[in-house]
Parts: sequence; structure tokens; C-alpha cells
Amino acid sequence: MINRLCAVVEDYPKPGITFRDLTPVFADGAALRAMVDSLIEPFAGGFDAVAGTEARGFLLAAAAAYAAGVGVITVRKPDKLPRRVHTEHYDLEYGSASLQMHTDDLKPGSRVLVLDDVLATGGTLAATTRLLASAGVRVAGVGVVLELNGLRGRSALAGHRVRSLARV
Repeated sequence: MINRLCAVVEDYPKPGITFRDLTPVFADGAALRAMVDSLIEPFAGGFDAVAGTEARGFLLAAAAAYAAGVGVITVRKPDKLPRRVHTEHYDLEYGSASLQMHTDDLKPGSRVLVLDDVLATGGTLAATTRLLASAGVRVAGVGVVLELNGLRGRSALAGHRVRSLARV
């Protein structure tokens, strides 16, 4: 279902890049339900909250949290959260970035499932897992809809259980 509905856009955001747009998959109700159920099933009963990374991870995390009857946490870019935050800095191919979460959204020792749409190089998801660890939270696992095999992002998540629904 994912491969059938995913839109493939050549030369976006720049020439030579093949962008895999999952928004048509999110727009299909049956596909969204199947995606969310498949992402959380291997972790059932093993998490107290779901964290989504900005921005498409928010969609998955909210749906998964609702389906599992747990809370949802947003992992955001800097200066988007109004209260005191934990911050994790990380390197990108050309520069650096940061992610933040509120310091009081989760109790230390909570188990959190991390969800995002795509696993590429793994930098953002690895930073998310470090951010949660710095808050005293245990990462129950990482789930993604699409994994780009050639970029070896899974290696950045060594030590974490990773579930991907489709690989290209």
C-alpha cells in the first residue's frame, strides 16, 4: 500500500534527488490506519508515550498515541516550545541543527516509542533518541514508514529496535 500510494518526485528539492512524498499515504484513511497499526504492533504494551519528530512525525505520533491510548510528545526545532526545554545539538552534512522537547512532558523512566516518516541518514532520529535519553527517558523503539537503504541510517540507531514498513 505504501509503495502504491507514495508519490515519487524527481529532482526535488534539487536536481539529482528522488523525493518520496508520503502525504498521499497519510491522506488515505485505510492506509493511515494500516501504517499506524503496523508501526506500533511490535512495540505493543512496551511504551508509555509516543514521540514524533518535526514535522511529519507529529502526524504519525498523534495517530499512534491515540490508537494505543497513550500520550504524545513533540520533538521540535528550536524556539517552537514555550516552556523550559531539553536541547540536543547534532551535525548535518553541511552544518548543524538542534531539537528540543519540554523538560516536564515525561517522567524520568518513561518508555517512549519514537516515530517519523523517513529514515535517511539517521541523524535526526539519533538526535531524538539522545534527547530523550538526556531527559531520563527510555526509548522503547523507533518506527518509520520508509527507510532509504542506501543512506545507512539504521547504523546511526545502533542499540535501538527499529521498525520500518517499506525500504527503497
